[in-house]
Amino acid sequence: MSSVLERRPARAVPGPRPLVPPRRTRVLALPEARWALAALVCFLAALPLVLGDAPAWTWAPLLAATYVTGGWEPGWEGLKALKARTLDVDLLMVVAALGAAAVGQVLDGALLIVIFAASGALEAVATARTADSVRGLLDLAPATATRLLPDGVEETVAVEVLEVGDVVLVRPGERVGADGRVLDGTSDVDQATITGEPLPVAKRAGDEVFAGTVNGTGALRVRVGRDPADSVIARIVQLVEEASRTKAPTQLFVERIEQRYSIGMVAATLAVFAVPLALGSALQPALLRAMTFMIVASPCAVVLATMPPLLSAIANAGRHGVLAKSAVVMERLGQVDAVALDKTGTLTEGTPHVTDLRTLPGAGLGGDALLALAAAAEYPSEHPLARAVVRAARERDLVLEAAGDFASAPGLGVTAVVAGRTVRVGSPAGLAHGADPEADRAVRELEAEGRTAVLVLRDGTPVGVLGIADRLRPDARRAVAALTALTGRPPVLLTGDNERAARRLAAEVGITDVRAGLLPQDKVAAVREWEAAGRRVLVVGDGVNDAPALAAAHAGVALGRAGSDLALETADAVVVRDELAAIPGVVALSRTARRLVVQNLVIAGTFLAVLVAWDLVATLPLPLGVAGHEGSTVVVGLNGLRLLREAAWPTAAGDRDVPGH
Repeated sequence: MSSVLERRPARAVPGPRPLVPPRRTRVLALPEARWALAALVCFLAALPLVLGDAPAWTWAPLLAATYVTGGWEPGWEGLKALKARTLDVDLLMVVAALGAAAVGQVLDGALLIVIFAASGALEAVATARTADSVRGLLDLAPATATRLLPDGVEETVAVEVLEVGDVVLVRPGERVGADGRVLDGTSDVDQATITGEPLPVAKRAGDEVFAGTVNGTGALRVRVGRDPADSVIARIVQLVEEASRTKAPTQLFVERIEQRYSIGMVAATLAVFAVPLALGSALQPALLRAMTFMIVASPCAVVLATMPPLLSAIANAGRHGVLAKSAVVMERLGQVDAVALDKTGTLTEGTPHVTDLRTLPGAGLGGDALLALAAAAEYPSEHPLARAVVRAARERDLVLEAAGDFASAPGLGVTAVVAGRTVRVGSPAGLAHGADPEADRAVRELEAEGRTAVLVLRDGTPVGVLGIADRLRPDARRAVAALTALTGRPPVLLTGDNERAARRLAAEVGITDVRAGLLPQDKVAAVREWEAAGRRVLVVGDGVNDAPALAAAHAGVALGRAGSDLALETADAVVVRDELAAIPGVVALSRTARRLVVQNLVIAGTFLAVLVAWDLVATLPLPLGVAGHEGSTVVVGLNGLRLLREAAWPTAAGDRDVPGH
């Protein structure tokens, strides 16, 4: 007799504790943030005074302080860039703000300064947080290890002094101090931080273990195989740092043309000022014409033509549980044409669940009775498989008998006395159940389906087999189909899990390209291979082992509820609610935003061309020039704000045409 557990409504299960201890730089510890805050405070203090027609002496010092606190840093950076023979938009914005002040538009210039100071502060915070998370990753490896000397004496040493060939003792519950191989002992080791496997892996003599992984209930003697500086954890840190440095420059479309435009505008402004003077014009009219030209030709309208759609898209995505970290990120999400997905914790829930109950003939047990018997024996155990069995029994409201004489053997299972009967639950390979063809067949069938088989014996006789597996997210199939429609090709599955389990799950969601058994550097290599072939890859993951690939990809998205700190900080965007279907939604929204950016650039460019031509051919009154310049900003701003509407968020992809595709 066999049964498959019904899918019950998911209960709220708290995510695992963060793997990386938080070591965050405080926002106000950054000078960029302090200067931006000072500029904002001064501006907000001056604003009601200006609008209320207060005397100039009340608000002029405040606006002057705004210019100084918010503008000195971008101005200084712009001057350094100018010294290196480059002209960036920061310097132009400061010059434009000063120009606006020179012709009486002091408040407008101050607002521009505040916007740019805030943008620089946000970038500094993002950079600092990423650096914090990379440093915190090193805390995954323990600071000390127990080294065994040849005479058997134990000594506690810093892991940095371990050498290849040293033997270390890893006690139950401790983290492994260095990469190496097991010399003696048996235990289950949780190595999800490295490979992403959802279940602890049984380790025996000859098996490889990794630094930073967590030992189970057995003691292991491990011979160090790599210098701690070359461990897999250390290489993950190195990969994240290298990928972050070599990632394509994060620039908006407008910023990629800023050099030519900036140089042309400065040259034209100087010409507009100098040529009339050379022809005999008075200084004041020439200066006024040049200032008017600089204002109407300044890139403010073009920059704002780009930002409102992207910022509106960020706000809309945030309402639907997706946090994009910048406008650059929102732009990049719409450019992707290939997707790579992690398995455990991304396509799946990341927690083992009992999926099958196989009772054996002659056992006299039904499915619920088998589950209650196994759960009673497993109740005292802390093993993830044991917790899955107990949780399944609770979900069915089964009554569990008290267990006595409990014993646990690493890699084998548990033994307990339940209702006067000796019950053993554990690995089919580890339990000596004899030649029972029915049990063997049930085990083979479950393992062929990618399940983990757990054998249940009562008084030495097999009575049933449980199938345990990580459960697919409810929206996984829909998300994969939507991403396929958006990019024109099915996503690729990148996982450190075994190939059989990976291919079974991939077949369920419609993925054909499966890369299994991968370490973090293997995932990075795959992403770089696709990027070298001209693809813009979106990587979706949640664990420490996904962080290097998230950093190397054109865009990276992390699942937020159970994601590691490093993955959350390294990724460009975070799905807070763990809704996988939100990922194609934000990609489609990004494409819509990029389309509106193009529309806005056309509108802003048209306004700019008309106003500049008017100022050059005739005499453009300064108030009319300012009104036209600000009017174009209002038009493109309102156009971009359309993405704030609820209707702008794509619903279930596939239910309708994807916007912008």
